[in-house]
Amino acid sequence: MDEPAEQDARIDWPGGAIFRPVRTGNAFEEAIERILQAIKLGIFAHGDRLPAERDLAVRLNISRDTLREALRSLQQAGCVESRRGRYGGTFVTYRLPAPNLSDLRRAAEDLGAELEDALTYRLVLETGASERAAKRDLTDDQRAYLERRLADLEAAPADAYRQCDSRFHLAIAELTGSNSLAGSIAETRMRLNDLLNAIPMIGRNIEHASHQHQAIVRAILTQDAEAARRVTEEHLEATAALLRGFLG
Repeated sequence: MDEPAEQDARIDWPGGAIFRPVRTGNAFEEAIERILQAIKLGIFAHGDRLPAERDLAVRLNISRDTLREALRSLQQAGCVESRRGRYGGTFVTYRLPAPNLSDLRRAAEDLGAELEDALTYRLVLETGASERAAKRDLTDDQRAYLERRLADLEAAPADAYRQCDSRFHLAIAELTGSNSLAGSIAETRMRLNDLLNAIPMIGRNIEHASHQHQAIVRAILTQDAEAARRVTEEHLEATAALLRGFLG
């Protein structure tokens, strides 16, 4: 049986795959990058309070002064705001832009020839993650965690769907027990984030994706690794095909 202790800690602490120690030489810049990743990928949505400064600084392995400087910069950029008082803290003010074809094409142009590379890399990482998660003996808490992420995605309104989708896929990565794999998937998702978020919401596509998400969870929870890999591949290929269709 795999040892779940390290993984349980990540699940109990939101964004564990993202909030890992930064390299000391670029502490300020990387702190901003990690916090923005957590916000844009939906770990912390609009209105959510970020973890306490002392906890976040420990997680990132940076000083409180460096963290506060990073948070001030994010506040100036309109991504967070600081509130005082008993129920104060740092709260997310960032809102995901509405899907827009112009933004989609602009993001594709920014990636250029790297687009297909990023899609292939995502496919390899996430199919492997689903397969690995299905091979693990998950605890009851871990199983419930995955089911909650699916339920949140199923119930998400249109303006929160993409971020809930990111949280769902990151949850699978976290269940592999590998910090490195989960971190790589988060970084790859960010690489494609502007593209994926700009894809128009199509009812038929969302319904199809819902069936695939349910099948992925079912395969993981029944430890059917082959099915988990296959359905995840089908799901990601469908997303890539939709993306190419709009760009074509």
